[in-house]
Amino acid sequence: MPLPPSSAERTEVHARTITIRGHRRADGLWDVEGHLEDVRAHDFRFPGGERRGGAPIHSMWLRLTVDATALIVDAVAATDAAPFEEVCGRIAPDYAALVGLRVGPGFNRAAVRLFGGVRGCTHMSELLRTMATGVLQTLAGADLAVSQTQKPFQLDGCHALATDGPQVARFYPTWYRAKDEDGQPS
Repeated sequence: MPLPPSSAERTEVHARTITIRGHRRADGLWDVEGHLEDVRAHDFRFPGGERRGGAPIHSMWLRLTVDATALIVDAVAATDAAPFEEVCGRIAPDYAALVGLRVGPGFNRAAVRLFGGVRGCTHMSELLRTMATGVLQTLAGADLAVSQTQKPFQLDGCHALATDGPQVARFYPTWYRAKDEDGQPS
């Protein structure tokens, strides 16, 4: 169901598009590619310059290569458009520091430690947070065996997959934890 119509006439000013695409590789790994693009509907002036209406202010890319456990084995970033052309793209190589992190619980905190504030690009890091769910969605479509010894990374990642919930009881019974009399997972 789409949003209801606005209660007032309006004019579009800004559009942000984030696209995430997951790919299975022939070598058994997975590439998840993200693109963030900001476009203004009209000509726009800002401290770093100006853009014609319809031209991207931000156009940034990030590719995470992961294994079947969501471990990042390669990370590549690129900037095609940014407000400060001579500076913004310089941070892209730093995103290779993602190698060795696992997408799952705690990932966003680790990303903030690596790229928070002046250590990263606000827009690239926002794309990264969105890509984390793209990684999980890409792997969720794979025929991966449910581990009996290691808790699957997606459990307790959202309310639908809480380990005390009915979905986990049904699809991941090994990891199901019923609530005790105080309503807490046992």
